[in-house]
Amino acid sequence: MILTGRAGLIALLGALPITLSPWPAATFVVTLLVLLFIVALDMTLAGSPQALHLTRVPDISARLGQRVDAVVHVHNTGRRRFRGAARDAWPPSACAEPRAHPLSLRASETGTVTSVLHPVRRGDLRSEVVTLRSIGPLGVAGRQRSHPVAGRVRILPPFLSRKHLPSRLARLREIDGLLPVLIRGQGTEFDSLREYVVGDDVRSIDWRATARRADVVVRTWRPERDRRVVIVLDTGRTSAGRVGVDPTARDPGGWPRLDWSMDAALLLGALASRAGDHVDFLAHDRLTRAAVFGASRTELLAHLVEAMAPLEPALIESDATAMVAAVQRRVRRRALVVLLTDLNSSALDEGLLPVLPRLSAKHQVIVAAVSDPRVDELAAGRADAAQVYDAAAAERARNDRRSIASRLRHSGVEVVDASPEDLAPALADRYLSMKATGRL
Repeated sequence: MILTGRAGLIALLGALPITLSPWPAATFVVTLLVLLFIVALDMTLAGSPQALHLTRVPDISARLGQRVDAVVHVHNTGRRRFRGAARDAWPPSACAEPRAHPLSLRASETGTVTSVLHPVRRGDLRSEVVTLRSIGPLGVAGRQRSHPVAGRVRILPPFLSRKHLPSRLARLREIDGLLPVLIRGQGTEFDSLREYVVGDDVRSIDWRATARRADVVVRTWRPERDRRVVIVLDTGRTSAGRVGVDPTARDPGGWPRLDWSMDAALLLGALASRAGDHVDFLAHDRLTRAAVFGASRTELLAHLVEAMAPLEPALIESDATAMVAAVQRRVRRRALVVLLTDLNSSALDEGLLPVLPRLSAKHQVIVAAVSDPRVDELAAGRADAAQVYDAAAAERARNDRRSIASRLRHSGVEVVDASPEDLAPALADRYLSMKATGRL
């Protein structure tokens, strides 16, 4: 049973005769009985929420920042008209509008309840119940019931770095020698023979072919294809820190490092698959949280975003030994292993650095990390004593970061350390550079 504001108003008006009556006790009893009768009558005449049959539109998915329509069909199987409201219980991060939907259905009529979602977080949004509130014809009281109608909307990573893909693909075609430019593709796979032109490297002359022809002939090369690229995403505690500015403009706290790393992983995966390489993906902290292995090049991007969507940072220290073992167990032949983590000196000293040589001895390794622009801003502050202390702390953090990066490079590991917006294109450029120099 529910009561409306009209019931409170009737009760307030009933206090007037009680005050003026010479028999206030008897008047109170009579007034209470009248009010209870009106409430009971209105509840009896109200349409039954139990008589409504609800059907939710199947689960859907959308990218972060896109509007999502969550639709529920409501069918009145009762004999009375249903007047009231319905509320689809989505979590606050879904930003569902409106909060409640007015609903009026005659007997055997079907209506639609559409909640417009503006999600501010990636992952799975779930609604377990739809609450129906029926109000009687007098508008005094009614009935309420929650129906279990489970629904899920999967919010996928937005892949904002997609805008960098055309320029990197053009660079890839240039490296591959598919465009008529002076810079020829370099690599270890033989491509073709052609006549020598001024500016060619004399070391590329094929003397045997030249001896058989009247012209000087040079070999052309192309980057090796069918190489394996393994993207490893660290989902431990260091991935939970929020850096940069939220591109969706709804959360001023910025994105977690995990989301920026996902964006870089998507751009690298799309680029490497277009380059003819096989791309695998692994998300790990102490356990493997997601994995994509053996996906075809046409389906890779869809598999990646589906695997990344439900991932959340685990507030525990990552087990670097288990992470390296998981890569070695799945990858037998030489590959490019891209580890997206944070250059946190305390975490790497005790975790990754001792076991990294086991990985770099067999594979080419890149460690990519998201730096915090706020640290650079703090390091520039000198206005007062508090800012000087902040600047000293920020400078120490930057020195620790440079030191750990230097140690990684000394051990034969490539390091890409960039701001949130620049990490994805910087990692893509490093991959193209390795392609151009035949290091894959």
